[in-house]
Amino acid sequence: MSFWWFWTQPPVIEEALDEDLPKIAEIHAASFSHGWNVDELGRMRAQDGVTFLVARRASPYGTRTPLGFLILRTAADEAEVITIAVHPRQRGRGIGKKLMETGFFRLYAERCHHLFLEVDAANQSALLLYRSLGFKEVGRRKGYYGSSDADGTALVMRIDLR
Repeated sequence: MSFWWFWTQPPVIEEALDEDLPKIAEIHAASFSHGWNVDELGRMRAQDGVTFLVARRASPYGTRTPLGFLILRTAADEAEVITIAVHPRQRGRGIGKKLMETGFFRLYAERCHHLFLEVDAANQSALLLYRSLGFKEVGRRKGYYGSSDADGTALVMRIDLR
């Protein structure tokens, strides 16, 4: 019996559960120089207006372990991407794009007009994703990222959801 479909199904995106926080912390630590621990993530998740989404394999035979996650915060009619990360072994499979698109739908339903994010100007893969989704650069913050591969410039990007 062949399970070729197991690896080709798009991920399922859903709200994160408390038991997902250790894996989210692990993915964050593998993706950024300063990882957030479970306690920090738990405090963030408890804040009003904060949404944690996780991507999981679509197959009922697959693991329920998160492959990636997205954290959003809303305030009035605007929102921001706090962070997004995909496990290094799962990158390049469209998981980040699926997380962002699901986030767009949720924010649109909440009547958010704009979504903002900050990204290291040296992070080319993230910039490709954000630009492909329609984000536009609206500002720069020089020296914002101390652990950057370049000069640490953060690009402030925005997409209009309405």
